[in-house]
Amino acid sequence: MTLPRTLVFDLDGTLVDTAPDLIAALNFVLDREGLPPVPLHKARNMIGAGARKLLERGLEVDGRAIGVGELDRLTKDFIDYYADHIADASRPFEGLETALDDLQGQGFQFAVCTNKLEWLSRRLLDQLGMTNRFAAICGADTFGVAKPDPVILQQTLARAGGQLSSAIMVGDAGPDVGVARRAGIPVIGVEFGYTDVPIAELKPDRLIGHFRDLPEAVQSLIGAASTP
Repeated sequence: MTLPRTLVFDLDGTLVDTAPDLIAALNFVLDREGLPPVPLHKARNMIGAGARKLLERGLEVDGRAIGVGELDRLTKDFIDYYADHIADASRPFEGLETALDDLQGQGFQFAVCTNKLEWLSRRLLDQLGMTNRFAAICGADTFGVAKPDPVILQQTLARAGGQLSSAIMVGDAGPDVGVARRAGIPVIGVEFGYTDVPIAELKPDRLIGHFRDLPEAVQSLIGAASTP
């Protein structure tokens, strides 16, 4: 039996433009702490390492350092607020649905491997009507490790019923390129996501600026792999 080819996607900044709701939650907490808001354009590249790190980065903008206990409290408050507003303004990136339809028609299946908490990831995809698209949805808490640790990618693929030898990672930032490299699979970088280092500088195997280009990028990787 041939196992299915699997495309494994990052979530924030790759599948879905979640920045508006994440930064709104960040600014809710900052405002309550008497701190000024962080503008969306400035905060986009703070996203990608989980809620706790986003809060730390947001507090650092104003030069505020806090203890572990206070950060725990603020992280809980952030998550509580964010969970209630998770899809107020978050939307799939343009062209995603068409690209997934195209690739599914070619026999691909899909999975999500994110550093977002799994239950938040599922809630977001549920509200966007996308959950059924994915054979597995795994977050930083699913296996107790986060990207770029290759275990999270390996276990995501196992849960999806796929295998490393027929998988491709798709992401927008260093953790995505890193986890793919460590797991030994090719990676496609998207230029429209959230990263403090330009994705091109991280040298993914392919680079796309719009989801309309994803099917062609996938096929070029498959063609390259089959060439002697």
